[in-house]
Amino acid sequence: MAEAHGESRRIGEEIRRARVLQRRSQHDVASELGYHQSKLSRLERGHGTEDIRVLRAVALELGIPLGRLGLAPTPCPAASRSGGEEMQRRAFLTASIAALAAPTAEPVPKPARHDLVQALLPVMSAEGTGVALDLPRLGERIGTARKLFYACEYSELEGVLPALITDLRAASGDATDRDALSALLATAYQTSASLLLKQHDQGNAWLAVGRAMAEAERSGDPVVLASSIRVQAHALAREKHTSQAVALVRHAADQLTGAYDRRSPKHLAAVGLLLLRGATAASGAGDRAAAEDFLAEAGEAARYVAVDRTDAWANFSPTNVALHELSALVAFGDAGLALRAAGPLLRRPIPVPERRAALWVETARAYTQQERLPDAYRALRVAERCAAQDVRRPAVRELVADMAARDARRTLPELHHFHRRLGAIT
Repeated sequence: MAEAHGESRRIGEEIRRARVLQRRSQHDVASELGYHQSKLSRLERGHGTEDIRVLRAVALELGIPLGRLGLAPTPCPAASRSGGEEMQRRAFLTASIAALAAPTAEPVPKPARHDLVQALLPVMSAEGTGVALDLPRLGERIGTARKLFYACEYSELEGVLPALITDLRAASGDATDRDALSALLATAYQTSASLLLKQHDQGNAWLAVGRAMAEAERSGDPVVLASSIRVQAHALAREKHTSQAVALVRHAADQLTGAYDRRSPKHLAAVGLLLLRGATAASGAGDRAAAEDFLAEAGEAARYVAVDRTDAWANFSPTNVALHELSALVAFGDAGLALRAAGPLLRRPIPVPERRAALWVETARAYTQQERLPDAYRALRVAERCAAQDVRRPAVRELVADMAARDARRTLPELHHFHRRLGAIT
């Protein structure tokens, strides 16, 4: 036990030394990685070093050879001396590639994920699955897929999307209503991208984003195009390209906004959701002014439309705007304001499971910022009851790992059991 503690302290000192040599603050490094400063502070004190995913991210950010953090074999001294800095650089790159390629406890891609990725790849000709390919029926299947997404039935959605995409491709091959089919196909690709982003599979998400944009432009439907741009902005922000995401949303929104009281509900919802994606990207970048502008504009659009049903083609309403305002407060570290904003929302009926779970997860993040771990744990258990599969996505598992690391004295055994039950972050 003492040996393990000593190794944790050694790893923490390696991280601190690398950061200090680069004259970077804990806040700077943590912000680049999307973490709170306290996470890096605990790592440097030797706490939470069992989280391999976080260690790997810190190592790549600070240029620390993975072997020094116990993530890969350390290059032998003779090789380091003979090759100098170039050899160290090559060893680091080799170790990084090996770490990224190393098998995880859960094989990736999973069979269902593999089928989805295969459906996204280019094909010379698409053969249908034998299901009826008439436009109304395909539209109903798209609606079912969207409902599964908002209900957080991700496993079932993974199984539905490949056949749906295949049939849409087959139907669009020689159809006269090509624009309408392109709109449906773009929506299927958008849903695929959103699902893959939930699973932190950015590489394949970009494949779906590209296909969604192409079909959206082919459809000529501004609502479908706005929805595809929203997913593209999400992918950009996920990879820390937040300024590009904000600029993309701002440009697209400028093209689509107008007299809100004269727009159709679908148009308003598409614009509103796009603006909310801009608010999320801006708050992730620490741009409070831009986030507030996007939220105010989305709030104006929400005055004229409310779509809160789980079977809706889009989910936008004043409640959704309020949820994003809460999320922005959490992102800016305003935990007290966030919890005050959460109070009325927690008493409000929210029929969409994905949105209901998001409310409780953001509440848990705010409690964690205040070191109120018992309250944060209880909020996450409510979120799990709302949408069990949503709580198992990597972003939430990372939050739970962070909470478990903060409880170094294990005063909340139920939290650590919850952490083990959710599983390691892959």
